[in-house]
Amino acid sequence: MIAAGSRLGPYEILSAAGAGGMGEVYKARDTRLERTVAIKVLPEHLSENAELRQRFEREAKAISSLSHPHICGLYDVGEQDGAAYLVMEFLEGETLTDRLARGRLPTDQLLRFAIEIADALDKAHRQGIVHRDLKPGNIMITKSGVKLLDFGLAKLRALESPAPASSLSRLATEMTPSAPLTERGSILGTFQYMAPEQLEGKEADSRSDIFAFGAVLYEMATGQKAFSGKSQASLIASILEHDPPAISSLQPMVPPALDRVVRTCLAKDPDDRWQTAHDLEGELKWIAQMGSAAGVAAPVAARRKNRERLAWAAFAAAAILAAVLAALYIRRAPRPEAPIRASLVLPEKLFLGEMALSPDGRRLAFTMLKLGGQPGLWVRSLDAPAAQPIADADNASFPFWSPDSRFIGFFSGDGKLKRVDASGGGLLTICDAERGVGGTWNRDGTIVFGPAPTSPLFRVPAGGGRPVAVTKLDASRHETAHRYPTFLPDGRRFLYMAANLTGSSNDPANAIRIGSLDGKEDRVVVPALSNPRFASGHLLYGRERTLLAQRLDDRLQPVGDPVPIAQRVAGFGWVGFSWFTVSDTGLLAYAPIVPVPSQLLWFDRGGKPLGSVGEPAIYAGMDVSPDGRRVAVDVLDASRNTFEVWLYNSDGSGASKFGFGPGNRYGHVWSPDGTKLAFASDRKAVGFRPDIVIKALDGGVETTLLENADSNTPESWSSDGRFLSMQVIPAAGKRNNEIWVLDLAARKTIPVATRGSFAQNSRFCPDGRWMAYDSDESGRSEIYIQSFPGPGGTWQISAAGGTIPRWRGDGKELFYLSLDNKIMSVPVEAGSSFHAGTPVPLFAVHPGPGGPTGGVYDVSADGKRFLVNSVPADQGSPALSLLVHWTGLLKQ
Repeated sequence: MIAAGSRLGPYEILSAAGAGGMGEVYKARDTRLERTVAIKVLPEHLSENAELRQRFEREAKAISSLSHPHICGLYDVGEQDGAAYLVMEFLEGETLTDRLARGRLPTDQLLRFAIEIADALDKAHRQGIVHRDLKPGNIMITKSGVKLLDFGLAKLRALESPAPASSLSRLATEMTPSAPLTERGSILGTFQYMAPEQLEGKEADSRSDIFAFGAVLYEMATGQKAFSGKSQASLIASILEHDPPAISSLQPMVPPALDRVVRTCLAKDPDDRWQTAHDLEGELKWIAQMGSAAGVAAPVAARRKNRERLAWAAFAAAAILAAVLAALYIRRAPRPEAPIRASLVLPEKLFLGEMALSPDGRRLAFTMLKLGGQPGLWVRSLDAPAAQPIADADNASFPFWSPDSRFIGFFSGDGKLKRVDASGGGLLTICDAERGVGGTWNRDGTIVFGPAPTSPLFRVPAGGGRPVAVTKLDASRHETAHRYPTFLPDGRRFLYMAANLTGSSNDPANAIRIGSLDGKEDRVVVPALSNPRFASGHLLYGRERTLLAQRLDDRLQPVGDPVPIAQRVAGFGWVGFSWFTVSDTGLLAYAPIVPVPSQLLWFDRGGKPLGSVGEPAIYAGMDVSPDGRRVAVDVLDASRNTFEVWLYNSDGSGASKFGFGPGNRYGHVWSPDGTKLAFASDRKAVGFRPDIVIKALDGGVETTLLENADSNTPESWSSDGRFLSMQVIPAAGKRNNEIWVLDLAARKTIPVATRGSFAQNSRFCPDGRWMAYDSDESGRSEIYIQSFPGPGGTWQISAAGGTIPRWRGDGKELFYLSLDNKIMSVPVEAGSSFHAGTPVPLFAVHPGPGGPTGGVYDVSADGKRFLVNSVPADQGSPALSLLVHWTGLLKQ
């Protein structure tokens, strides 16, 4: 220890500042330049160690070659009385270790610091310098940002040969508190943050720093170390063999894409990590720009009336399609050997539905909608600056093209299959199609289509006529649906998806099959639950959010293994539907998974903000507890692509996960006494069929209340605790959204609202005698009141459309959301008879996605505060991803 007032050359020691593996650090004054500096001293007894002395000199060389705002600068180097020292920039602040002792970093601060660290590492790595000891203790937080410290273990790749290997057994026996890793053996670095190759004594390179950075990032995001163990040996095993829990499982408010960034950093094999800090920095900047929308996450339902319907993914910001690229493509310029990637901007403030590229690759047809609105049909010429809506194509779905790329077939909301000239006009009704699920058109003028969610496929002339079945649901295979047909080049055979919607995702009935117009051919091509497409001799389909290409031979049999073409492809909406399309000319488009970030915000009756609950994240429905003290929320776990139920205090403090296990949990409903939650769980048929389960807040197991072949989601619990209203999608038939009530005492179900295509969002009146819900039986979503349990009348409450009714706690006021996103208030007299006043708007909102059950807002019992799942006013879908000459990926 050097006493205060002592001098090292021209430097006067002021006080001790700390110590590290490479020496002691002092705060000192430069008497020549009158500035405060930090001095690191290598003690005399260590200076006599040739290896450590060499490392110390190497640190001086390493730091002196670096000039970067986020790397601690080196001013001078000297020696006195046998002790060598470095003179460095003196930093005021705290180490990241000290900061993390108080908990995880806020997301914005985390990303800012992470970008600065990555930029500093990139600078060092470009000069051939590997830090080899990156850890929170070597990162200083200052007023101007972070600074990387202690390149004492840095290695100049050009000057040093690889370190000899050391066995793990030797490592485990040599490591003791008095003999840390940095002092014994050939393995250098701080143990908790060391890459597997360092633990094995192998060559450390820039990717070893990236592994350590991943461990630091994990700790910044979660407040917990990435790897742990009860002993040194178990910690080694953890680093070498195990992955840490996903960040989103510990902190669901962190942007989902950060999970992927950190997982890639922490890959065991260096070849599987980010290969440069520059690439990592770019990814972090993208996350920072996108906010909570960034990532992987699984899609979140836009507020639409059917979990299986349009807009399970709603998107954030857009990128721009290069006009020159599109023009070159349209003019059929010679294709390069490698694929070209581009982006296609979509109309602002709208959300994407289904899409189809024209066979000639010149135009894209797609559907888009506003939250709360109906989807319209749009066309975008790839050499034009903007998309154009098609007139009179309201409430459209599943567009498909004629083989000459002139006409678009689509399904309309009035239960018809129609066609329209892509340039506008010429609308023609072809036939009835109750709720179509895909169509395809051959050169002979025949259309094959799915007229309903649980029907076989039919053929019909493109000019109109009587549909004739071309497939048959096979009861022996337990098939309940044939969907998403696409013609093969011969125009006689077609691919389609078969499914058992009452089973699970791996049911043997779920397959892409080949059918024929004459019905003579019907066989499996691949077992998969996806919409198929065929191009360039390959079957394209989705599996686990990856778009695959499978080569088919002349007999249309699979050859070899499928090749991944695109990752993170949006794959929700209708069951088994991935959002991609391909042309006959080598162009492929797909929608990346970018879920909508939202925030739970409190407002008063005038729309004045009153506070928030939780950080911005991927929220879906929410439900305020009967006493108003807590909020149950559906939150997306991006690492598992599943919804989970979390509990928050209504004042925004505290958060805890409710329920554990496989599958999705959502659509929670509070018991009248607030001690239990009922919710939907698809743990027995993930992604297919939810059952209703119940669990007490004070612990215990989940108990099944209702399990059958239908999809059941709870919506409201009567005040006496006897009845539970449900949204039901029947396993067979029309698969409309219906409202039923489960009588918990009698253990039987009662139909309540089964008219129209969609009835949902049911809510019992506080006295239990009336039920409010929304239904499209009139042609658009309106609010209705019905006596319960009946018999009795039904009253329409809304005048110009509405959804999501909510009662005030005394039953004297009903709220709902108008189709232009205003909170509406209706005075109610509901005693032995029912009377409703005139709806009046309270304030406008910008609701986020409503998740599986559409609950984008809730209201306090006194009717004075509204909790709204809110997104920015300009929220809409981002750009589509385009791949020109996608077949080039097959060679890679």
